[in-house]
Amino acid sequence: MKNSPNTRHFVVEKPLFLGAVLTIAMTGALLITGLSKTINTSFACLYTKDNADATTAAMRTQLLAVVHYATSKEIPEITFPEIRASLDVLLSLAPCNFLVFGLGHDSLMWAALNPRGTTLFLEEDPKLVHKILARAPALRVHTITYSTQLYEADHLINSYKSEKNCLPPNVHLRGNARCKLALSELPDDVYNREWDAIFIDAPRGYYAEAPGRMATVFTAAVMARRRTRSGMTHVFLHDVDRKVEKMYAEEFLCRKYLVKAVGKLWYFAIPPGVNVSKSKGRRGTPPFCQD
Repeated sequence: MKNSPNTRHFVVEKPLFLGAVLTIAMTGALLITGLSKTINTSFACLYTKDNADATTAAMRTQLLAVVHYATSKEIPEITFPEIRASLDVLLSLAPCNFLVFGLGHDSLMWAALNPRGTTLFLEEDPKLVHKILARAPALRVHTITYSTQLYEADHLINSYKSEKNCLPPNVHLRGNARCKLALSELPDDVYNREWDAIFIDAPRGYYAEAPGRMATVFTAAVMARRRTRSGMTHVFLHDVDRKVEKMYAEEFLCRKYLVKAVGKLWYFAIPPGVNVSKSKGRRGTPPFCQD
């Protein structure tokens, strides 16, 4: 029987297709193996018979994440070493309160890496929220707005010290309209919880009229300072290769609290309740970094 043109076309490309499938499978296996080596008893102990409902929900999220990334053609911008650095911290905290600025193709992964914890995403783009929730409706997401623009970054960092509501010990978030860097109109769900880990990968910050990440970095710093529970607030900032992210990190998150730098990611562990009113600090030290 003669082969049709379609059949001949398939036979020619079949080795290439199988090669691509094998490559993807091998890459996925290596990724899973690399991550699985970090998942020890601290993760396993979360799954107990005493928490059957929570365990089922957590496992469902994780399985959905596996299926999502196994079938998705879209690759998150964050790299494997950056994910690994974040994962190590989340494993030590889980279950925890995890706040993520930004929503994207990696969001389901972040939720899956905090089983039985609370993971909340804050995103500025309603269309993106609709798109992601269509794929992963169980994610907890709030759509928020920003009042800053990237071109204001230099002015804001030079002028915030003249507003007492932007400075410790008076600085706060909810209703703090006098401080332009403070995200003062977030949902109550954000203010009513203390966050153990905060990941900053939004909003947009790559053109002059974009909101920039000035307010998110400042807000994360305030959340960390106002923490009343024991322990550190763990803050991850992505894209520190850009001027504004790096400048604001050094001003508000502080070099002395920088634990690790991996690729474009900086990881900070910030202690609570630093009372700068009782110490002057060295000359030129940013107010948030004095203690």
